[in-house]
Amino acid sequence: MLHIYTGNGKGKTTAATGLSVRATGAGLIVYFFQLMKDGSSSEIAMLKSLGVNVRASRNCCKFSYKMNETEKEEAKAEHNQILNEIQDLLTGNKADLIVIDEFFCALSSNLIDSSLAEQIILGYDGDTELVLTGRGACVPYTEKADYITEMLPLKHPYDKGIHARKGIEY
Repeated sequence: MLHIYTGNGKGKTTAATGLSVRATGAGLIVYFFQLMKDGSSSEIAMLKSLGVNVRASRNCCKFSYKMNETEKEEAKAEHNQILNEIQDLLTGNKADLIVIDEFFCALSSNLIDSSLAEQIILGYDGDTELVLTGRGACVPYTEKADYITEMLPLKHPYDKGIHARKGIEY
C-alpha cells in the first residue's frame, strides 16, 4: 500500500518515523531513506539503533533554494541513485516497509528524476508498504495512494519567532 504524509504542518517525518518504529517492533524489515536531508536529524540515530536500514543524502545539506547548480546536480544524482536502490529492494521483495522522506520536496525542486520516480512508485503493486512524505503531494501519487494524511499548522511556535529545536522539530 502507498501512504502519503503531506501538508504544511509539523509531523510528516515524525509520523513516518513512528510507523518505522512500529514495523520494526513487529519484526518487519524497514528501510528509511531521506531525500533533501543529510541524516543529522535526531530520529536517525534511534532508528539505526533499532535496526532500521537508514540512508540519507550526503550531497544535500542545505535548502534547495540556497544550492548552486553544481550542488543541485550532485543532489539529483544521489537522489536518483537512492531511487534505484529502492527499485532493487522492491523488485527483490527485500523490505516490508520503505519510507522515502521528503520525496515531494525533492520532486517539486526538480532534485529527482520525475519519470524514474513515477516508474518505480506508480508501477509498483507488491506487498511492500511505501511511505512518501513532504509538502505538496501531487497527482498522480495522490490518486494511487491508499492512505493520505495531511498535517495542518493550526498553531506553531515559529509564528512567535521560535526557531526549530533539536529533538523536537529535527
